[in-house]
Amino acid sequence: MKKLFIFLVSLLIIIPAVSFAADKVIVFAASSTTNMIDEVLAVYNKKGGNAYGSYAASGALAKQIQSGAPAGIFISANKEWMDKLEKEGSVDESSRKNLFGNKLVLITNKKNNIKVDFSKKVDFTSILQNEKLVIGAPESVPAGQYAKQSFTKLGYWDSLQKNIVTAANVRDALAFVSRGEALLGVVFGTDAAADKNVTVVAEFPENTHNDISYPVAVIKDNSNQEVKKLYNFLISDEAKKIYEKYGFKVY
Repeated sequence: MKKLFIFLVSLLIIIPAVSFAADKVIVFAASSTTNMIDEVLAVYNKKGGNAYGSYAASGALAKQIQSGAPAGIFISANKEWMDKLEKEGSVDESSRKNLFGNKLVLITNKKNNIKVDFSKKVDFTSILQNEKLVIGAPESVPAGQYAKQSFTKLGYWDSLQKNIVTAANVRDALAFVSRGEALLGVVFGTDAAADKNVTVVAEFPENTHNDISYPVAVIKDNSNQEVKKLYNFLISDEAKKIYEKYGFKVY
């Protein structure tokens, strides 16, 4: 009888814990949103929510979702990866909307004195010489995709191949420049603002790359009431104030 009592008590302890874990919502979000979404989720959790963020390149996250990862919400740094998931039926189409936007910038370590004006011909050969220019891998990192579009439109892509190195995500690209391991890098404006060791050399003209917007959507297979509550908070005016604080353009 005593053993049975202990067993029943242990069940009472375990069952609520399992239920609590099941209510946790995972947000898959682009690396460039890390600090901001962490703050948004912290505010949400103080209100009784139970959510956390998982960050990586949008392409890597989309592939994980395709493989059945338990994400409840996806925030991509470009529409193409969200388009792929929507086309195959992985996301709830009715929940999809653009949350905020960003700009694309060229950065260097703050110790360097480099100036670039994209309205004029830029002599990258003289600027870089044998140094590196880091961008996110264009095949999976939106910032890298936008960088390739801009350099191609401006006529520099082919000549920069000997200098370009790629990073797994935009925050890794930022870190390379911050540590002085690459002379130049291409990141989002909000990434540059988050690192005191880098400075913006130039902003890429908006007409040289696709519109930089971040769509959000609920993952169909993992949708539940807790996911919907968090989704509603992410699109709320309270959350938008945090997006604006980090320099994102709110829609």
